[in-house]
Amino acid sequence: MTLLTTIFAAVICTVLWYKGAPKSEMKVGVLCWLYWGASLMWLVDAIFEYAELHEKYFTPAPADMLNDFYLGLSVVALGLVIWLIVLLVKDPKGVVKAALFRRKN
Repeated sequence: MTLLTTIFAAVICTVLWYKGAPKSEMKVGVLCWLYWGASLMWLVDAIFEYAELHEKYFTPAPADMLNDFYLGLSVVALGLVIWLIVLLVKDPKGVVKAALFRRKN
């Protein structure tokens, strides 16, 4: 479930990135790299787990599937937090800078 969750997030981000690719104002490419990296990590994990469990790999317990899904959602949430921090630091539209240097009358 972790692999599926991160792959879905990576595909959605890639589509959003490709839709606005020339401008890339929102730095969605960073989010794509994060999710594709996580997907690659979970793929390697799945390969090694399959090598250990063989056919039992395809019949996980429901509790294990739920735990894996929560872990996948946690990875997606952490990726969003990292992307938000990068977005606020880079500040491509100057919104944070304008808010910090706004003069009070």
